[in-house]
Amino acid sequence: MKNKINQIELLAPAGNFEKLEIAIHYGADAVYIAGKNFSLRNFSGNFTLPEMEKAVQYAHDHGRKVYVACNIYSRNSEQSEISDYLKELNKICPDAVIIADPGILIEARETLPDIPIHLSTQVNTTNYNSGLFWENNGIKRINVARELPIEDIKEIASRCSIEVESFVHGAMCISYSGRCLLSSFMTNRDSNRGMCSHPCRWKYSVVEELRPNEYMPIFEDDYGSYIFNSKDLCMIEHIPEMIEAGISSLKIEGRMKGINYVASAVKVYREAIDSYFADPLNYKVKDEWIEELANINNRGYSTGFYLGKPDEITPDYTKHSPPVVHTFIGKVISRAGENCSYIEVRNKIFKGDTIEVLSKKGPAINDKIIDILIEDDQSADFAQPGSFVHIKHNGTFSPNDLIRRRDVNKV
Repeated sequence: MKNKINQIELLAPAGNFEKLEIAIHYGADAVYIAGKNFSLRNFSGNFTLPEMEKAVQYAHDHGRKVYVACNIYSRNSEQSEISDYLKELNKICPDAVIIADPGILIEARETLPDIPIHLSTQVNTTNYNSGLFWENNGIKRINVARELPIEDIKEIASRCSIEVESFVHGAMCISYSGRCLLSSFMTNRDSNRGMCSHPCRWKYSVVEELRPNEYMPIFEDDYGSYIFNSKDLCMIEHIPEMIEAGISSLKIEGRMKGINYVASAVKVYREAIDSYFADPLNYKVKDEWIEELANINNRGYSTGFYLGKPDEITPDYTKHSPPVVHTFIGKVISRAGENCSYIEVRNKIFKGDTIEVLSKKGPAINDKIIDILIEDDQSADFAQPGSFVHIKHNGTFSPNDLIRRRDVNKV
C-alpha cells in the first residue's frame, strides 16, 4: 500500500511524431501513441512500426517513456493479426502497452513478458477489489473509470500497490467510460474500435409528432446547439488534491488534437505539477495557467465527476463571449544567430506582425516579426504556409517553440 506522495507522471497524447516532439519539448514525462490499427483513435495519424521504433528511441534519448495503445475490443478475424502486431511491439520495446480486451491481455502477457501492461479506462475499473484483481493478474497500472469521485480513487490507490492513472484534462465522452453506441448506430463507425464519428458533438433539433416538417433546435447560441455534448475536463485548479490522492499519472486526452493544444496543455500542467512539488504548502494556481487553457479550443470546462458536483457533468448551456483565439502561425526549427530563428510557416505571416511565442516556461512571450528572410537572405513582406524562412525578432527562442498571432473576438 502507498504511504507517501511520490513525484507524479505527466502523460501526454502523441497522435504523430511531431506531436510527440512537442509533448516532450514542453515537459511530458511520458507519451501515449498507437499504431495504424487496434487503438481507439484510428484517425489521429498514428505510427507505422518503423515510425514507432523511431519514436521510442527519440523519447528514450530524452529520458521519457512511450506507452502504446492497443485498446480496441477485437473480433475473431483479427486474432492472428493482433498476435503478429504484439510480436513486433516486443521488438520495439515500448515502456508499456495499453490494453482493454481480455483476449489481447492474455496474448500480450505471453508475447510481451518483459513489457508492462497498462489497463485502459475502457475496462471500467471502479473499485479497489477490481484494482487488486488486476494487480494479482500482473497488471502494472490501471486507468480508472472517468465516473469516479476523487475520494474513490484515493481509496483505490491506498488499498492497492498497482499504479493508478487518471485523466486531468481534455474531452469527456457522454457515455459510460467511453462505451458508446451512437457512432455505430448513426454512421456504422464503431467507437470502441477506433472509428468514432463523435455524433455527441453534432447539432440536433426536435420534431414534434404533429409537425413533421418543423425542426426546433434543442438550444442554440454562438457555438451551436446541444443535447449530448459534455464539457471538457480541466483539473488545473485541483492538482494538489489529485497528487495527494495517490494518483501515479495524470493523463491529458487528445491524440487527435493539434500541436498547439498539446503544447499549451502539457506546458501548463508541467508548470503546475512542478510548482506543487517545489513548495506544496504555498502552492497557488497562476492566472496565466487559467488564461492559457482558456485560449485553446474547448467546449467549456468542468471538473467532471471528481468533486461530486452534478452541475459539473451537464452540457454548457451558458451564453458567453467568444474567447480570444490564437492563430498558430509557425514552429521554430532552429536558432539562426542572435534574434533570428529558422521557422516552418503554418499560416501566412507578415513583416511587422505582433506575435506570441510559447516557450517551455513562463507566460507566452510577446514579440514582433521585424523582418522575413527568404532565399539568399532577401527581405520579404510575407511568407506563405508550408514555407521555411528566417525571421528576425527581439527575443531568443528554442527549437519546437510555437509561434502564434492573437486574434481578439475571433470564433
